[in-house]
Amino acid sequence: MRCGEIAERLDERLRTDEYADVDASANGLQVGPADRDIARVAVAVDTAVSTIEQAESAQADLLVAHHGISWGGIDRVTGTAYRRLAPLIDDGMALYVSHLPLDGHQRLGNAAGLAELLELQNTEPFGELGPVHVGQRGHAPDAYSVDALHNLLAGELPHGGEGVQVLDFGPNKIEDIAIVTGSGVDWLEEAAESGADAFVTGEGKQKAYHLAKEHGIHVFLAGHYATETFGVKSLQDLLEGWGLKTTFIHEPTGL
Repeated sequence: MRCGEIAERLDERLRTDEYADVDASANGLQVGPADRDIARVAVAVDTAVSTIEQAESAQADLLVAHHGISWGGIDRVTGTAYRRLAPLIDDGMALYVSHLPLDGHQRLGNAAGLAELLELQNTEPFGELGPVHVGQRGHAPDAYSVDALHNLLAGELPHGGEGVQVLDFGPNKIEDIAIVTGSGVDWLEEAAESGADAFVTGEGKQKAYHLAKEHGIHVFLAGHYATETFGVKSLQDLLEGWGLKTTFIHEPTGL
């Protein structure tokens, strides 16, 4: 399958254009010849020197990543930017990126995958960002305790041994859960105002402690990387369904 066709299919499936005005990431095909034939695809959360090298070792023709290398443009191709771009260009490996579209997709996205892990029902879009959403909210039919939800997240997510932090300020029973993966703590107040008992995200900020305490909501900080493997794994399944061979590159950051 040609690279350009893969990119077009992914853009259509992920509704990439709808996020163009709200996402700093240059989503879509960031590097590579659109007319190249693609046989093997590597998927990864991050585009970094090490993940590119691993994609090369796997003989991938295309790397599909959540975090790319162009955030509002590339001013100079020196230093780290050069070390990332040079092997892609030298080997003719393409790079496709989906940032916020892959966070917010209600079936393939990171939040959707985490909601499925938590077995949430009646899920709906959550986390407003202009005209789009970057998360998901749902109902747990069997209420979680704080310890039960913490243990599930800590046991199932690849947090690199760093564990899951909890701001324990909500009710004893956790039924309504809002999710924005990665650096999603800015949607904490929206979660509280929506009536959620708990908010699950990747990483926190200082203000989250007092906001959670004042709003009476639990906050689970489960790791940026750990909460964002779901989307690229969903794309891996999708690509395999299109007849492509795939490799998942796993490099947890512990952050």
